[in-house]
Amino acid sequence: MATISGRIAREETFYQKMAAGLAAFILFAFAQFAARGFVDYRQVPLIVHFHGAAMTSWLLLLVIQATLAQRMDLATHRRLGWFGLALTLAIPPLAIATCVTVLRAHAFPPFFTASFFLVLVTVESLVFAGLVVAAIAMRRRTDWHRRLMIGAAIILLEPAFGRLLPMPLMGPWGEWVAMMLQLIAVGIVARHDRASQGKVHQATLLVAATVVFVHLFDTLVAMAPPVVAFAGSL
Repeated sequence: MATISGRIAREETFYQKMAAGLAAFILFAFAQFAARGFVDYRQVPLIVHFHGAAMTSWLLLLVIQATLAQRMDLATHRRLGWFGLALTLAIPPLAIATCVTVLRAHAFPPFFTASFFLVLVTVESLVFAGLVVAAIAMRRRTDWHRRLMIGAAIILLEPAFGRLLPMPLMGPWGEWVAMMLQLIAVGIVARHDRASQGKVHQATLLVAATVVFVHLFDTLVAMAPPVVAFAGSL
């Protein structure tokens, strides 16, 4: 029993550290972007603030939930989980509304086409929410639940890397560099899998495949003439 208890504690500690590290990195990426003067959050439309508040709240909740699990306060963890679900479901509409607002203002990053930016935000917000919903649906299978929640946070690394990498200088390679960096984060989980259970967990492989799929899908769909025309009409 002591061995099993120790293994569970190590698992929860690893995922608590992953959650805290990912959340801190993402928040830092956006904070430094503003600090360098690339965006003045005092001047942006209100929808941007709502979207930012929702995303910040989700990241903080991710850390809180992982910490509650580490401390074995599962009752509070479950109660907060339903709030997290409601918050998650609100994020895609907020993200897409923010994207449309930015497109109409012609304020999207110049190294993206309008169609790519629209597809990127739409697909990533929906995939993020899908991973969270899947994690909550599989909450009784904690091995899947932990990994899918961390996978959702890894999806959010893409916009963070977009604010840290010299994207204007990287041209078409920037998106693929971001993908590789996301896969490195997945690789940290995979290394933990191998150390703790001797093989890479299926949920970790699913997260890796999802990261690759999102980037490929975004790139291909953004080139479709109807999508280009629709984004241009906004």
